[in-house]
Amino acid sequence: MDEGTAAAAGDGAGPPRRAGRPLLNRRLAEFGTTIFAEMSALATETGAINLGQGFPDTDGPESVREAAVRAVRDGRGNQYPPGPGVPELRTAIADHQRTRYGLDHDPDTEVLVTTGATEAIAAALLALVEPGDEVIALEPYYDSYAACVAMAGGRRVPVTLRPRDGAYHLDLDELRDAVTDRTRLILLNSPHNPTGTVLSRAELAAVAELAVERDLLVVTDEVYEHLVFDGEHLPVATFPGMRERTLTISSAGKTFSLTGWKVGWVTGAPALVSAVRSAKQFLTYVSAGPFQYAIAEALRLPSAYFDDLRSQLRAGRDLLTDGLADVGFEVYRPAGTYFVTTDIRPLGAVDGVAFCRELPRRCGVVAIPNAVFYDHADAGAPFIRFAFCKQEPVLREAVSRLKLLRSG
Repeated sequence: MDEGTAAAAGDGAGPPRRAGRPLLNRRLAEFGTTIFAEMSALATETGAINLGQGFPDTDGPESVREAAVRAVRDGRGNQYPPGPGVPELRTAIADHQRTRYGLDHDPDTEVLVTTGATEAIAAALLALVEPGDEVIALEPYYDSYAACVAMAGGRRVPVTLRPRDGAYHLDLDELRDAVTDRTRLILLNSPHNPTGTVLSRAELAAVAELAVERDLLVVTDEVYEHLVFDGEHLPVATFPGMRERTLTISSAGKTFSLTGWKVGWVTGAPALVSAVRSAKQFLTYVSAGPFQYAIAEALRLPSAYFDDLRSQLRAGRDLLTDGLADVGFEVYRPAGTYFVTTDIRPLGAVDGVAFCRELPRRCGVVAIPNAVFYDHADAGAPFIRFAFCKQEPVLREAVSRLKLLRSG
């Protein structure tokens, strides 16, 4: 290697870079390693019960898993599936939207299969947002929202859900005030992670009215659509004027306890779905071929499956929330999802991040600090999130361990 080549390579001291310029794109520099990776590693290190990351500790229905096995054996999906998704799944998604919500979608032009909802969100924002556009999101928000807005060059504008009377609430005046001439879209999440809020018909009607009035797009993350315990799930696309301006995102992971399969989808008007497809084709292009056939069958499971799932998770919610309240947390009982947010101040603590980092060694339980889901970190500082998508004995053991907090 000559001297010039050695200098360009940094003399072996590390990867080449221009003087003073960080390697990581500045749009992503603020994010670092996700809190989920950090806390899951801590759970492994300490042997703690992981109530942090939201994944079930049981697999999905045997019939659905066997459908994936059949697909592999029959050679369906082992090679690249069609870019928009296999026809069987796109048809099943369209049937699901029509049967459940009265939304008619053409499987060929208005349905797109993605690598989970996370890719759907990323592709939607990359497709629809240009540098300088503002994106309104309900705060606290799932951490990938902020990263995806940043990668698209947009500016995130948080509208904060605030705790009151045992639940979190959307301030519609604050939402309206957040809209400016630079607002491109509203990124909506209901049922809402991490607070468990399910937006009411009146709240969704107000969002729809605002979107129509200000000519805004709406991207709505509805992955917990089947996990509603109080109230009902209402897609915002069903409201007047919203069919042509809404992209609806959902996935199979939460509904069928198959989070590792990463099968998600987008539905909406042809022009919107086409825009998302233009971005998505340069991300994964396609994925999960055999699993797509299996999820097509899963979406056609009888209503009893979905009813039983809700019943089981409701029982888990009640067990954990009652236990947390008994320990001394202030508990915000969720109307949906499989997460519960608690306030640690009654236990004499104020810093949720520090509390969660200490909790595995102190009690043998892992939780997630809500502050990482906020731009206004102070607003989320004393709140932490637990997942209850675990088997009953696991939840009971977690509650038993958390009782150590009573002794300080």
